[in-house]
Amino acid sequence: MMQRKRNSNSSLVYSSDTGRTCPTCGKPIGDCRGHRNETAKGDGVVRVARETKGRKGKGVTVITGVPLGGEQLQALAKQLKARCGAGGTVKDGIVEIQGEHRDTLVKELEDRGYQVKRVGG
Repeated sequence: MMQRKRNSNSSLVYSSDTGRTCPTCGKPIGDCRGHRNETAKGDGVVRVARETKGRKGKGVTVITGVPLGGEQLQALAKQLKARCGAGGTVKDGIVEIQGEHRDTLVKELEDRGYQVKRVGG
């Protein structure tokens, strides 16, 4: 077990005791109960973009602004990944799907009743 290190102000600098923590409350993900089910706040527009930053040139389709939280967002991501026949993940309320699937996802999300914008070239 890694020793907790503290700076001179006595705030936690590094610890491997808890693993991933909630960005909102700072508690371990397993102990956080209130923030996972919050819906994303925004302008009500779902944006579909393509990114390659930090992925060694490999592109992913990124979906932001979906007004769902927690389990519902995970379920939507699973359905969209199956529709595209690709892998992906959900990170901090953002759905990432491997590959270039913007056209397919824009149509699929519009069919589900979302207001969708295709972002980028």
